[in-house]
Amino acid sequence: MKLMKTEDAVGQVLCHDITQIIKDVTKDAVFRKGHIIREEDIPVLLSVGKDHIYIWDNDETMMHENDAAEVLCRMCKGENMTRGGVKEGKIELTAECDGVFRINRDKLMVVNSFGQMMIASRHGDFPVKAGDKLAGTRIIPLVIEKEKMEQVEALCEGEPIMNVVPYRSRKAGIVTTGNEVFHGRIKDTFTPVVKAKLEEFGAEVVAHKYSDDQNEHIEAAIREMLDAGCDLIVCTGGMSVDPDDKTPLAIRNVCGSVVTYGAPVLPGAMFLLAYYGEDRIPVMGLPGCVMYAKRTIFDLVLPRVMTDEILGKEDFDKLGEGGLCLNCSVCTFPNCGFGKGR
Repeated sequence: MKLMKTEDAVGQVLCHDITQIIKDVTKDAVFRKGHIIREEDIPVLLSVGKDHIYIWDNDETMMHENDAAEVLCRMCKGENMTRGGVKEGKIELTAECDGVFRINRDKLMVVNSFGQMMIASRHGDFPVKAGDKLAGTRIIPLVIEKEKMEQVEALCEGEPIMNVVPYRSRKAGIVTTGNEVFHGRIKDTFTPVVKAKLEEFGAEVVAHKYSDDQNEHIEAAIREMLDAGCDLIVCTGGMSVDPDDKTPLAIRNVCGSVVTYGAPVLPGAMFLLAYYGEDRIPVMGLPGCVMYAKRTIFDLVLPRVMTDEILGKEDFDKLGEGGLCLNCSVCTFPNCGFGKGR
């Protein structure tokens, strides 16, 4: 491209959109890239402050902002994502379906550290709904070296930087523990909360069993659900370190080991996750806070489990920064900082 006086630009080709901003009225392009400037366009260009203007000067070594934005979009767009149109070097990406938004953070860092280009996204590992905005890409200058775009694309080749993983249908079982509930001394207010959260992400609760606080009975209830074909099991109650809280022991005895018992999240520090057998069936132990707190660690973990993600200890360790729910008077989760520190 080259710069020339606007009055001398009749017949030249615009190499970028020209935006007009009128407060409370409009912010849009009055002329688009590729427009051939006419005599009657000159006063309009001058009225938006364009005393000089960039016109297209073909250079095979350079790439226009819109063409470069297509490269970034191609690098970002994975499964179950929809792209918008290109405008002023920008392209937005949205979700095609409900699911969990995943980001390759290493690749994202590579692009954003390369210079003259950027990708901005919402937080990864969080649920999104169809139509939600996921990310936007932009080239900073009007033109950029083709070689630079080729280099960054080569560094990020292979899997796309982002994708949306849909939820998988699961058959869930709930084991409600506690002598007080088992013997009918108090009403069970825990199970309805858990059932509603499971169904929100597509799980079908096909089995429910009450157990007293004996770990052998809790174990038997878990095994009964496994035998019945449940591929997700949630145990409620008995998750503290009190001597009579036996749910963690029962889960460990069934699964052989646990991924984590305890996590740096409040509410939800006494959460437990284990996997059973070669099929890696998730078995979770939920602390009592899930029953009464608006949002807890269960809200951070469940969507990821429902996409078949196998979580490790490191995934929980990362939750510490951002793992403190502020108990806002009006809950806006997931549009808040809870669970988003990494």
